[in-house]
Amino acid sequence: MAAVLSIEQFSRMNGVNGKKMQKIFKELVPEPIRNDARNLVEYCCFRFLSRDTSEMHPRLKEPAFQTLIYVTMLAWEQPYTRSNNYSAEYLQKDSFQLKGKLVGEEAFVRIAPAVSGVADWSTAYDLFKALADEEGGISFTSWSTYINELLKVHDEMKSYEFQESPNIYNERVLCIASGGKYPVLKWKNNMVWPGTLTLTDKALYFEAAGLKGKRDASRLGLTEDFCHVTKTRVGLFGFDVLDSAISVSSGPASEAWVLEFIDLRGEIRRDVWYACINEVIALHGFIRDFAPEADGDHGKTKATAYATNAIARLRALQASQKLLEDPNKLVQFSNLQDSPYGDVMLQTLAVNCWSTPLNSEKERQPPGTHEAESAETHAFDMDGTAYLRKWMRSPTWASNPSLSFWRTCLAKHDGVNRGMVLSKDLVVGDQNLMEKAAMAWRDKCSAVEKTQATINAATIQGIPSNIDLLKELMLPLVVTANNFEKLRRWEDPLLTASCLALTYTLIFKDMVTYVFPAALMALAGGMLLMKGLKEQGRLGRYFGKVTIRDQPPSNTLQKIIALKEALRDLEMLLQSLNVSLLKIRSVVLAGQPQITKEVALVLLFSAALLLIVPFRYILSFAIFDLFTRELEFRRQMVLRFMSFLKDRWDTVPAATVVVLPYETDESEDRVGHRTGEINKDSRKSEKTRRENDE
Repeated sequence: MAAVLSIEQFSRMNGVNGKKMQKIFKELVPEPIRNDARNLVEYCCFRFLSRDTSEMHPRLKEPAFQTLIYVTMLAWEQPYTRSNNYSAEYLQKDSFQLKGKLVGEEAFVRIAPAVSGVADWSTAYDLFKALADEEGGISFTSWSTYINELLKVHDEMKSYEFQESPNIYNERVLCIASGGKYPVLKWKNNMVWPGTLTLTDKALYFEAAGLKGKRDASRLGLTEDFCHVTKTRVGLFGFDVLDSAISVSSGPASEAWVLEFIDLRGEIRRDVWYACINEVIALHGFIRDFAPEADGDHGKTKATAYATNAIARLRALQASQKLLEDPNKLVQFSNLQDSPYGDVMLQTLAVNCWSTPLNSEKERQPPGTHEAESAETHAFDMDGTAYLRKWMRSPTWASNPSLSFWRTCLAKHDGVNRGMVLSKDLVVGDQNLMEKAAMAWRDKCSAVEKTQATINAATIQGIPSNIDLLKELMLPLVVTANNFEKLRRWEDPLLTASCLALTYTLIFKDMVTYVFPAALMALAGGMLLMKGLKEQGRLGRYFGKVTIRDQPPSNTLQKIIALKEALRDLEMLLQSLNVSLLKIRSVVLAGQPQITKEVALVLLFSAALLLIVPFRYILSFAIFDLFTRELEFRRQMVLRFMSFLKDRWDTVPAATVVVLPYETDESEDRVGHRTGEINKDSRKSEKTRRENDE
């Protein structure tokens, strides 16, 4: 029934009835999408929406139109009906009950961004998460509440235009935070000033409140290249304990503003203002990177409208208490700045804002006609307009994801257009350019989030638990070392003899160079074997998971004692390491000449041996020595040699360490001043001596 109601109502709004619209649809649309009822719903809806190019669709003020958009989302989700009753009474909106119905994610993401001002393609999934109920869908109550709050925010923005403000000229006011119950505080040198904060599309204005009324507003521009905003803590006398502030700076040379947003309900007010300010900064960064140098105001106005609508949606969700934990995900420019594949999404936004019809006949051909050439020159939108090559100043256009996207996404499949293009943003039966980029961007973000989730799960707290985890991860290496030790000790003589025979065969047959490539091939083969067995489900669900036991419960005193013991062991380890390094330093720098001479002679003898004797014989001797140390005929000799080395090492003195007393900055300044005077006196005496010599 939802599909019938949506098709009939939009057909009447387009000036025809439902049957006539269906006939037009079959005549105009391509063959592959003609027989899908979902595409008919899209065609009727998109055809009406394509007639409006305003920033916010004017018909959204009508409750009937709000209901119709919601019904259209239900129709897109389930476009088929079993009833053939198309009477006028049946099509009355009162006969269609919306109670208990929920709009799914895919339907919302497909229809809502097509309505001007309701959603963006890149943030539609996060907006759905914010609006969805516990059942996993959007109810009509949530939908209507969101739209009404959004309209209130836009009306409030329009009311700002009629307020006289001598400080704000040729700028659009986006939101104002005045005093009252929850004031905005500006911190400067441990001084706190309450006042009114105003955010425009170009700057921040703060008007401090004084005893004699409000003062002149101070301005902080947000259009410069080095503007940034960060979350920070504030507090009196250096005790930064209040986590409800932001720091805004317009560049390295400017003084940062520290603004605190008081809110007894938590940090959500600060987070919303952070997202709004960051969106304005990211907007101007987007314009600097992608706007043509000779561009008029049309493209910049459209880009500003995207940011304005995003901020309006954020404020509407705040008013309806539907915000996500991270509000920054609901504003697209700042969210796309540092996210994976975000550059490609920004490129499609640039094409949407600044693409223009081409003049020459060759350039006007769609990208499928000369795909290779167009992929290397211009970026084409779905309606044939192009973003020119000379405008691509950003280095992101040369990245591999960008080149791959523009070569594949805009191409026609087998020479046949998959959808019917009504405008840049509205394509029946296919995705528009920003939808395609948003889908790819969302897949990349999902992969990164899954990877980060595994990292967070592997990050455990506590030194003992991390030690246990390290032991578990090092277990394969420990087992390998233990098996090698068994071979070296001849616990299985037959196995050790076989390994030695194989090793000497490789050495004397000049096959050592093939050992490392063969090991890599064996490792790769083992990994592929594991992959195949896991895909077949023969390794079990828990294969590859690391399991450790939790630490026994302990009180605070036990934790302090354990920490003290760990620090003491660490101190002893550092002392031993430092002593060894100081001894090596003493040997190298001739702290003990006799020992330095002996070590130098040993190094020279080793170098001569490596130059004269072939490497295969040296390697063979080293393996022979390694595998015969524990045998009876060599054990005593090895023990005597190791004892000799230990005795010689104990006689090596450590280099001298001088610990200077602690000095303050004033002491260092006095020392530096005294040193300067001494140098000056020495230069004078040297000059006098030269004059006397002459």
